[in-house]
Amino acid sequence: MEMSGAGASVLHPTSQSAEKAGANAQRSSVLLTYAALDLGTNNCRLLVARPSADGFRIVDAFSRIVRLGEGMTHSGRLSEAAMARTLSALEVCRDKMQAKNVTRSRLIATEACRIAENGAEFIERARQVVGLDLEIVDRETEAHLAAAGCAALADERAQNVLLFDIGGGSSEIVWLGSGKNLGPGHASGLGMMVPEAMKERVRLWASLPLGVVTLAEHFGGEEVTPETYEAMVAYVTEALADFVARTANEPRCEHFHLLGTSGTVTTIAGVHLGLARYDRRRVDGLWMDNAGVSSAIAMLRAMPYAERAANGCIGPDRADLVLAGCAILDAIRRAFPSQRTRIADRGLREGILMQMMGADRAWSA
Repeated sequence: MEMSGAGASVLHPTSQSAEKAGANAQRSSVLLTYAALDLGTNNCRLLVARPSADGFRIVDAFSRIVRLGEGMTHSGRLSEAAMARTLSALEVCRDKMQAKNVTRSRLIATEACRIAENGAEFIERARQVVGLDLEIVDRETEAHLAAAGCAALADERAQNVLLFDIGGGSSEIVWLGSGKNLGPGHASGLGMMVPEAMKERVRLWASLPLGVVTLAEHFGGEEVTPETYEAMVAYVTEALADFVARTANEPRCEHFHLLGTSGTVTTIAGVHLGLARYDRRRVDGLWMDNAGVSSAIAMLRAMPYAERAANGCIGPDRADLVLAGCAILDAIRRAFPSQRTRIADRGLREGILMQMMGADRAWSA
């Protein structure tokens, strides 16, 4: 589920005249090329971008399912096979960054490396073997970066919005308060918020130590009976209980909605649209009503494993994980009922890019 150059988000500077922004961004695009890498429990993803008059332009992208956290639910350690797969993907990322002459980067690792007994050892191995310095970020940083990357899609009329990112090994939940989207991209509705503006809107957050990989390994992912599915939902519901209690007194107006980013929600959107092949341009920013989400999940649950593997929006690498993701989403929907869900095919990497460009004043004179 990658962002191509043609489908790159449009971001608009807000603190200066368009003429100054364009001149400065043009200079920045020549001098600076940024890279954001997100190494998760399931995926290794890279975006390379340059500042532009409209915000930034994606010049290269890469995504590979590496399953770094495979088997860790039982062993507590990253396996040799998983580390080898991941190092191979990181080599591709390194080569892409070198080819694009990246001048500034932030390369982060999340849940798998956070909790694995040998997570720090793997980070050192990546430095020595591949030459990349990865940073293991804490859960709060992960939640805030993911929110910064996609919060501009929130309905400005809503007093509060529940934003969630269903990952491979953890799932981040963010309670966003009302406020203007004070960052590049606000005018088009397709951009991201600068992290400084984001801090003012994050009221509450939580990181659940579960994701599609951990849930599928615990309950099974290929053949999921109705009983097993409900057991997964109940498991996630219990993990959500504390956050539900913390948000009990937060207002919910008529415009309250869910905002989801992850392979789970983009897959559900693709199935809902009946896409033979995933198309980010049709998915990112899509509004789905409650009935539409329920119908798409029902279709996925009715598919046998082979059919899920053959589906152009799922594929064999994720066929055993998608129902675990649906169970996490259903638990969130039951805990926070809403008539609308907006789908974001953007998130943590875009938040990283915004943070770096903002720190460099890429849109300032």
